[in-house]
Amino acid sequence: MLKGVTGAAGLAVVSGGLLSACSSSSDSKKKDSGSGSSPASVAGSSVTFGSNYSDPAAKTAFAALTAAATASTKVNIKINTVDHNTFQQNITSYLQGTPDDLFTWFAGYRMQYFAAQGLAQPIDDVWEKIGGNFGPAAKQLSTGLDGHQYLVPIYNYPWVVFYNKSEFAKRNYSIPTTWDEYVTLAKKMKSDGLIPIAFADKDGWPALGTFDILNMRINGYDYHIKLMKHEIPWTDQGVNTVFQHWAEIMPYMQSGANGRIWQDAAKALEGKQAGMMFQGTNQVAAQYVTDKANLPDLDFFVFPAVNPKWGQDYMDAPTDGFMLSKKAKNVDAAKAILEYIGSGAAESEYLKTDQWDVGLVTGLQAPTYDAIQKKSVAEIAKCKAVAQFMDRDADPAMATAMISIIQKFIDDPSTSNIASLQKSAESQAKAIYS
Repeated sequence: MLKGVTGAAGLAVVSGGLLSACSSSSDSKKKDSGSGSSPASVAGSSVTFGSNYSDPAAKTAFAALTAAATASTKVNIKINTVDHNTFQQNITSYLQGTPDDLFTWFAGYRMQYFAAQGLAQPIDDVWEKIGGNFGPAAKQLSTGLDGHQYLVPIYNYPWVVFYNKSEFAKRNYSIPTTWDEYVTLAKKMKSDGLIPIAFADKDGWPALGTFDILNMRINGYDYHIKLMKHEIPWTDQGVNTVFQHWAEIMPYMQSGANGRIWQDAAKALEGKQAGMMFQGTNQVAAQYVTDKANLPDLDFFVFPAVNPKWGQDYMDAPTDGFMLSKKAKNVDAAKAILEYIGSGAAESEYLKTDQWDVGLVTGLQAPTYDAIQKKSVAEIAKCKAVAQFMDRDADPAMATAMISIIQKFIDDPSTSNIASLQKSAESQAKAIYS
């Protein structure tokens, strides 16, 4: 699954983590040609690209990708960048109004939802050309409920527990592999004067990841996905157990989380004021790059096992990509860009700047992968299944409801409040999924 480092040229040849964890073969369509094959008629034309890559590190990587796309296709690209959270909150009205030709978005249910709403165009013809570059799992994540493809994926990344190697060595901390070890380590860090777990949820979505991992660790992947589809009620005892475990570690999580953005929580880890932080490499490692912090000192471990039945078999490993809006003005040129982005050459170009995500093209040669990226590929590959994140696996309205509910839990993790919040979640789920 992890091909390792080949002798020739010392290139790290890897399969994207999601692909190697969930598939064993690739599409028999046309293999990667290394460049876009756009028709001459689109050369010199222009497209607009709506982007939520607003954080400095991600913005730089995206600019490099689109510049390479222009060089390959001769199509000019105008990037319209909007703050990540604002983009996500206003995506429906954006797509219903005057959207850009192309836009950044998420794989899986979130992609399927907007495709089903008729707000995106199918790109089966693009997949006819790039399908051989991806495994079945990536293609499935790019496929709408109607069986057509709507997204070209670019990368995925794991949600894991970050720490500074020098701090663990200095204080003689050991990597926890069980819940009891994790809680014991958090208590030790607190007694040592550290914030055990850096934590922020002003943006609403970061804490969803903590719910996800606890749910998968306690109840398993199938239970988690059924809950996201409301095939299991939010009043179920399994959900209560998740919140009870979360309440157990709340005294060791950075206080005032609802008033703090995740970037500031990451800075607490960077400054060694905090000992750990559970979030995605797409955020924490990228923030180290933005802040010019000591990235080689950053390391991670997968979230400890809670229920031995499931161990550490699952994690969130969200896949991001690009879609064609229904109201695109220059469809041919936009598809030429997507065809290029679906190539190994495009992913390699993107990863020259990106030091935190892992590419999804099968057999990708990634000479620029650092220790974080190589470890990400290996750990995702060990998973028996990966989730996409609550705000992607659930109905968008339910994800929004859970943001509010979890923020209320953060303010009051008492047993009585947990029961009340479960009832609220179930009431809203019944209305949304009906």
